[in-house]
Amino acid sequence: MEKKDFTEYKRKYDLVRHHAWAGLGFLSVLLAISVIAPWLLVFLSPILVVLIAYVVISLLFTYKYYRGFSATQESILHSEEVEKEKIHADVEKEHLKLEKKKAKAEEKAKKKLQKK
Repeated sequence: MEKKDFTEYKRKYDLVRHHAWAGLGFLSVLLAISVIAPWLLVFLSPILVVLIAYVVISLLFTYKYYRGFSATQESILHSEEVEKEKIHADVEKEHLKLEKKKAKAEEKAKKKLQKK
């Protein structure tokens, strides 16, 4: 379930980040046009206002999804660390079992040699 949340937040974050950058690109082009031809500012004003609102909303959603994206990423990293620790503990347990069997086999071999 966490991996699904992670991919969902990542997808949404990437989409909203794309819209924020695109809006900023359009905004910079329109502002450059209005600097070159100031008389167009009268016609571009409504578009600029809408574009500014679009960029602000996109940036707010970017921060929203980034928080969820980073939180789920941290929880996944934490769960991966726990999983690695479990694997390490299992390997150590198997190693101890093998050492115990080896010691038992050596004792058995010693007893056999003493009997002969």
